Amino acid sequence: MTMRRRFRLGLAALWGSLVLAAPMTSHAVPSFARQTGQDCASCHVGAYGPHLTPFGVKFKLGGYTDSDGKDGHVPLSGMVVASNTHTDKALDEAPAGYKTNNNTALDEASLFVAGKLADKLGAFVQITYDGIEKSTALDQMDLRFAHATDLSGKDLVLGASLNNNPGVQDPFNTMPVWGFPFAGSAFGFGGPETGSLVNGALEQRVLGLSGYAFYDNRWYAELGTYRSLSPTMQSKFGLGREDDPGRLGGDTAYWRLAWFEDHKSQAWSAGLFGLRSSVSPDRASGTPSNRYDDVGIDGQYQWLGTREHIFTLQGSYLSERQRLNAMVAAGEAAKAGGNLHELKLNASYYFQQTWGASLGYFKTTGSADTVLYGGNVGFKPDTVGHVIQVDWTPWGKEDSWAAPWANLRLGAQYTSFSKFNGASHNYDGAGRDAADNNTLFLFAWTSF
Repeated sequence: MTMRRRFRLGLAALWGSLVLAAPMTSHAVPSFARQTGQDCASCHVGAYGPHLTPFGVKFKLGGYTDSDGKDGHVPLSGMVVASNTHTDKALDEAPAGYKTNNNTALDEASLFVAGKLADKLGAFVQITYDGIEKSTALDQMDLRFAHATDLSGKDLVLGASLNNNPGVQDPFNTMPVWGFPFAGSAFGFGGPETGSLVNGALEQRVLGLSGYAFYDNRWYAELGTYRSLSPTMQSKFGLGREDDPGRLGGDTAYWRLAWFEDHKSQAWSAGLFGLRSSVSPDRASGTPSNRYDDVGIDGQYQWLGTREHIFTLQGSYLSERQRLNAMVAAGEAAKAGGNLHELKLNASYYFQQTWGASLGYFKTTGSADTVLYGGNVGFKPDTVGHVIQVDWTPWGKEDSWAAPWANLRLGAQYTSFSKFNGASHNYDGAGRDAADNNTLFLFAWTSF
């Protein structure tokens, strides 16, 4: 929803217009720090954002319930993001109330219910005011129950997650929903316009329940399912009905397997994940549906050392098989069989958990379709680019000002494209090149 690529959810493959490619802002909230008595840097690489340290991974697995044992913690936090965006070539059409280039805006303001609600029960729930669209809605949600026990003398955590976005509950934060960059422009281009089902096409408009187990502090397994919210419920949550994905099939399944190693000065993980579902856009029984089968692999390595110098490397690759029968019947695709592939890589370095530099690479490729991608010269979704970001996070450490009540990140991010929507040059047939979408994004991101 907020600052994340918004797909036409019924298509789950294509933005209908050129204008925005807006990644979600990912979160580290001070209410967690107040509850645990730890600074933000204990859970988050760079003292902010979704890069979780091993302590952060285990805090999430434990249901957001770990505490310093003191009473009176209120699980509430807030967040504000403001930015300025410049693209190498102005947008063809200005967003309502803004210019075709060089826009400064309050991107979003959020309220979080984040922390321990009761013994073994915790929450991460976000309600967001979108400063661009001037609307308020339910954003990310992850309600958790977690029970710690042992099996054969080794630690075992058993839990359940009720959430509204496949992958938002993942403890390692390496899946596409948490992928770099963690903040992006609502006016420029933050990445590919085409995305897989698990990469944002269902976020906030579904409700899922999954069970998980974490054994011996190493092995993780999760299995769950999702159902789409009714159009009426989507409207009540402030999401509107325009991007209703349709009705998900009863065989919808989400699964996750991962291996995790924590050696204090360094840590790594590797895993597999998948989501399969059929989607009936018109919600009527007996009508054609679209089927998506997503399978991905992901991993990360962290050099933590003494926390003065920190280096991280993350990556994911996802392959999606498509059977677009409903879209063919509606004249929205030329052929039913298709595929989509997504590759994301990024490396980050942080000095004293304060000064950071990151480099990311993204590549989306897919099968050609003269109708589905009819607005692209090459009739393909192929997009390739890089993201460079430098940032400063002065707070979030033990001796920081207002710790653990506030955090701040100031950053400069540049996204460049070597290919966009199937071509490097004249990809839209109107003379716009991929490099014209190169975007400079300056942002101030604070939470309290």
